Amino acid sequence: MSRLPFYLVVALLLVIGIGMSVHRHVEFEVPWTPGEQRQVWEIEAQVNFRADGGPAKVEMALPSTQDGYRVLTEHTASPGYGLTFLEENGSRRARWSIREARGSQQLYYSAQLLVAPQARNADRPTPKPLPAVVWERPYDTAASEVIERAWSRSSDPFTFARELIGDFTEDRQSENTRLLLTQFDRVPLLVRLLNQAGVAAREVNGLMLEHGRRRQSLTSWIQVYDGDQRALFNPADGAQGRPDNLLLWEASGQSVLEVQGGTNSRVTFSMLSRNQPAAAAVRSQLARGSDTLLNFSIHSLPLEEQALFQTILLLPIGALVVVLLRVLVGIKTSGTFMPVLIALAFIQTTLVTGLIGFLLVVAVGLVIRNYLSYLNLLLVARVTAVIITVIAIISLFSVLSYRFGLNAGLQITFFPMIILSWTIERMSILWEEEGPKEVLIQGGGSLLTAVLAYLAMNNPWIRHITFNFLGVQLILMALILLLGNYTGYRLLELRRFKPVTED
Repeated sequence: MSRLPFYLVVALLLVIGIGMSVHRHVEFEVPWTPGEQRQVWEIEAQVNFRADGGPAKVEMALPSTQDGYRVLTEHTASPGYGLTFLEENGSRRARWSIREARGSQQLYYSAQLLVAPQARNADRPTPKPLPAVVWERPYDTAASEVIERAWSRSSDPFTFARELIGDFTEDRQSENTRLLLTQFDRVPLLVRLLNQAGVAAREVNGLMLEHGRRRQSLTSWIQVYDGDQRALFNPADGAQGRPDNLLLWEASGQSVLEVQGGTNSRVTFSMLSRNQPAAAAVRSQLARGSDTLLNFSIHSLPLEEQALFQTILLLPIGALVVVLLRVLVGIKTSGTFMPVLIALAFIQTTLVTGLIGFLLVVAVGLVIRNYLSYLNLLLVARVTAVIITVIAIISLFSVLSYRFGLNAGLQITFFPMIILSWTIERMSILWEEEGPKEVLIQGGGSLLTAVLAYLAMNNPWIRHITFNFLGVQLILMALILLLGNYTGYRLLELRRFKPVTED
């Protein structure tokens, strides 16, 4: 029978699992290792204005996810005001409104932004140059000469913008540029000249991020387009490129703040930088409900269910350890996956406490089970008696531990009582049929497997990977299917061939 369908299924599971994990890491920046730190900026914008006593409406530009920064959370504080968020063509704005306001008014907006090198700009349409720019005399002649001078020294829109801005610096100003600056502000003038030359450009506003700064204002920058490409220019010196600490607060060419029904409006910014675990920094992004099938996230569940799944998702790791030891090594265990459940109990009790508790319960249970064998009970009744006995043993040990001040002994209640009862029953029957040697072999194999499964399941990196990358479950499935197809010799069986090697 052809094994091709089997290997296709295994390959498909591997490809889908790896693809989901890589997509999750790239798209949502979920780290591969636990404990990674990410820089987060907390920014607060304060809007101040004096209301006229009637209706008031305030609109303010809001930051969007962009190159290097991702918006995590945002909050507002505006008692008595109605608030709506507007979004159009990648531009976001907040609109406050109130029926009656008088005197000094303060509105607050705060946001957390994650420093994310893989974040990308929201899609915004390229501005079209104005078809005709009208100048009054003598500014029309000066503008034409300034454009012609910069155009002759450039080869594309970006070099033209750099040369044009450079002509307005103090050391390169000519009579024409000085004349234009007496009538127009620098940044609107540069944008107007670029548009007249047929170069798409707009004024944008950015915030220079510096830790601990207060009452900061936005700075103006010029964004120039060449087809689908864009570049940012400093209007002061013509430097091309965006500084690493520049956050574009308004990048659509609109006003930053508009106030109707008030005067003396202004907006100031305060900012703080701090580091926090990467998993916590991206948790809100994962839980926004924007996940598709490829980035399906446990983080969208309530915290109680998340804690439950954090343990459940470790079970395939323990199962993989059992399969490796039984199929490749040949270790015998009492029950197929009993060691996995015991390993889960070890996670709750710690390894040393769990081992001591397990040995005590099983040893006492075997003694009592040996007495029950003389009563010739039916199987169901006998197992039920063993279950009640195990509960009594665990209760007794817990009370004695508490009396003697050994709080670690209280954790013995985390052991799966039904599994312990069946383990005692199997070992007792095995003792009667095969002898104590086989009991020690299978009991020791079970403990060894449980300890190795505990070490694998309790590893911080494995706990992080299994919880944050669900594609790993498909990879584990593929590996287990491959191991299930193994029909060769086990390591412990090789001792049968030792006499052959000696000969």
